[in-house]
Amino acid sequence: MTTHQQHIKFIWDIADLLRGPYRPPQYERVMLPMTVLRRFDSVLEITKEKVLAEYESLKIKYKNEIPQSILSSKLEKITGQKFYNTSPFTFEKLKGAPDTITQDLVSYINGFSPNVRQIFEFFEFEKEIFAMNDANILYLIISEFTKVNLHPDFVSNRDMGLIFENLIRRFNELANETAGDHFTPREIIKLMVNLLFIDDDKFLADKYQMRKILDPTCGTGGMLSEAKNYVKSFNEDAILLTYGQEYNKRAFATAAADALIKMDKSETLGKYEQNQGEIKFGDTLIDDQFADDTFDYLIANPPFGVDWKKQKPVLDRDKTGRFSAGLPRVNDGALLFLQHMISKFETYKPNNKKFGSRIAVVFSGSPMFSGGAGSGESDIRKWIIENDWLEGIVALPEQMFYNTGIGTYIWIVTNRKQNHRKGKIQLLDAREYYIPMRKSQGSKRRKIGEGEINDGIINVVEPNQIENIAVEYGDFSNAGNSKIFDNEDFGFTRVTIERPLRLRYEMSLERKSAFLDACPHLLDDVQRIDKNLGREPLMDWNQALKKIKKINTLKWSAKELALFRSVCTDKDPEAERVLKGKDSYEADADLRDFENIPLKIDINEYFQNEVLPFVPDAWMDNSKDKIGYEINFNRYFFKNNAARSLETINKELNDVEKEILEMIQNSLL
Repeated sequence: MTTHQQHIKFIWDIADLLRGPYRPPQYERVMLPMTVLRRFDSVLEITKEKVLAEYESLKIKYKNEIPQSILSSKLEKITGQKFYNTSPFTFEKLKGAPDTITQDLVSYINGFSPNVRQIFEFFEFEKEIFAMNDANILYLIISEFTKVNLHPDFVSNRDMGLIFENLIRRFNELANETAGDHFTPREIIKLMVNLLFIDDDKFLADKYQMRKILDPTCGTGGMLSEAKNYVKSFNEDAILLTYGQEYNKRAFATAAADALIKMDKSETLGKYEQNQGEIKFGDTLIDDQFADDTFDYLIANPPFGVDWKKQKPVLDRDKTGRFSAGLPRVNDGALLFLQHMISKFETYKPNNKKFGSRIAVVFSGSPMFSGGAGSGESDIRKWIIENDWLEGIVALPEQMFYNTGIGTYIWIVTNRKQNHRKGKIQLLDAREYYIPMRKSQGSKRRKIGEGEINDGIINVVEPNQIENIAVEYGDFSNAGNSKIFDNEDFGFTRVTIERPLRLRYEMSLERKSAFLDACPHLLDDVQRIDKNLGREPLMDWNQALKKIKKINTLKWSAKELALFRSVCTDKDPEAERVLKGKDSYEADADLRDFENIPLKIDINEYFQNEVLPFVPDAWMDNSKDKIGYEINFNRYFFKNNAARSLETINKELNDVEKEILEMIQNSLL
């Protein structure tokens, strides 16, 4: 068993001590912050005395009012980290005073630098300290963690990252009723990362390459961790600087701790890599913490089907900024996050070392087709596709996530398509690439095979379906589960088809009374109309109207004429068309129809061949034309299963009838 496997087992043994006061899904409230705290304690142990001495010296010099900038600069120089602790306590000293351990532990945490204190505040760890004390397990937990030496000399930075990632994943899986909000299954992240870096051979091979990646909905930071691990597996010298933003406090605390806990030193930078990346807290949609930054890679799993009512007043005012392409319906903000990510694109100028950007984002099916032409969703798709940014979409199996069984899709969006992909979009149906899970976790019953897995918790060999999908995507062929389309294949013109209004005029006593109730001052004119036009139906409203205008002695308003027509006419398909002008007719709103005509088809030709033969009096109102885009994935991958023969069906029915008769006979015996 490797060192990090031993530590994972030991930490899980400690977690068992929480059983009783805590339920298993609640273990992470204690174990994650305690693991982080013990790592920080181990890292700072060697410089503890020097830090305390310098701290006392600074207090004297500045009369206990040390400027934060000076304090950080001086103490971080001693620790060699981006954090420090000015408390005299360590885990060993905490263990030595059981009677005051609660107050001492709180004091110890408050002695950390502000960035670390914020992590524990967001963990809400002080509440758990008092809860453990009340349950008489605080001293025991501290004592057991003291036995775990997490100093970098014993646990490498890479192993520490693996330990923390495994703890995060296992705790999220235990809490599968909410895990989907902040946690994406490992194999989906691996697939996304494979697709994200699929054409970056230079970055994955050359020495001292440096890139930046952002996850704007980073949750506990799993996607950023996997991306960094992937790059390091190909090129130890490559530097991937990780940035993230998260709005859930506990998830943010976990991700921020994960970023600080991985202290990989870079010879190129001459400093710790995590200093060049950052996890920030805030609502990405209305409080962009990286407003002036661009990134080489972006990756995310935005929440599925979550509304953005609270953010709407702010976003409605952002007409020219990140969301200028359009706003989707308020009940699903997925495409808002994609627009936000696109706003972080790096310029693509390879000669100037501007590498462009790639996005891997996982969505439900809704962003592909919800909203008709002219809607916010369609306008956003139009903007993305007409800019030639959508590279491909991969359909994932159902039942892959912890809190939903719906179908999901990975979108690859980029402003640096390879030449053979320009003007094209690839759809890949990977819905059959899965293996059943040995044990369901919430709604998750399936997983994509990862090949050989050996990460400290499990050691198994699965089919490498991630590699199979990535290879099929990379081949960019019109074969098997892959289909290649032109950008225009997903666009259409929504054409309004009008048909004429046909009205039959007919006066009656009831209609006459109804109109005069509203317009009694027109009694004389109405009497003359009734006498001259009579009560027989007239099939041409145009002629009737001419006569009415000649008969009237008063000048009727447009509103009065409209009311008279609505009261004294009925729609009749046998009547004459109602004129609107000299050569145009009034449209009947009830007969209005719409045709979605693919962009590759001539609109006039389509109208002549597909509409006029069936409704010869129709016309197109091209002033209302709207361009829309949608991606109906199932349409392109529909499989028509052959119908069973009648003989087979009859045989099955006969067998069922026999079985029912036997059951009835047995029940009578």
